[in-house]
Amino acid sequence: MGWLLASEVFLRTIENAVIKTELSKLSNNDIGGIIILGGAISGGDIAADRGEVSIHASAERITKAFELIRKNPTLPYIFSGYSGRITPRGISEADAFKQLVREQALNEEKALYENQSRNTYENVLYMKLMIEEFGAKDASNQLKPWLLITSASHMYRSTKIFQKQGLPVLPVPVDYQTANTLQWTSFNLLDGAQNWHDVVHELVGLLAYWVTGKI
Repeated sequence: MGWLLASEVFLRTIENAVIKTELSKLSNNDIGGIIILGGAISGGDIAADRGEVSIHASAERITKAFELIRKNPTLPYIFSGYSGRITPRGISEADAFKQLVREQALNEEKALYENQSRNTYENVLYMKLMIEEFGAKDASNQLKPWLLITSASHMYRSTKIFQKQGLPVLPVPVDYQTANTLQWTSFNLLDGAQNWHDVVHELVGLLAYWVTGKI
């Protein structure tokens, strides 16, 4: 469990399954909008009681979103997420992100929020009409691809769901947990357990979505 090489072999394969979009080669005119998947914000009753939004281990989903929103102020952006809890309480992740947008003085005119989804499939399903309505189109009236921000280990499953729904996306993976070189001699029970959790989570998710025809 603690020998990091064992888990990193599998986790790195999942993180590298989708090629990262080279943003420097894109212009604003090539993009239809920006999608941010939830999973990094602690909403719930703590945020409601304290009036402060907490960002946890996948914080890069939020920081990368802020970067791209500032660089592309004319593009619409959607934050999608209610809660991953079985019994949600307090404010949704989408409402918490709305608070962060105001605190960071970002362009709220282009902001869209989806605050009903409980998993990745619902993220895509509930956003589909928003993407089709507000996304920019090319000369042949086809939707331009949207930038998709989520954790690297979650990107493969996410892109497959978007493809199944006929929505073009450009992957912007963040929150990498592995490097390009494997840690042959490293031993850490906590990191190893988290790596295996991420691996099993994605493999079970892929299997379940494949069996149910979602990908």
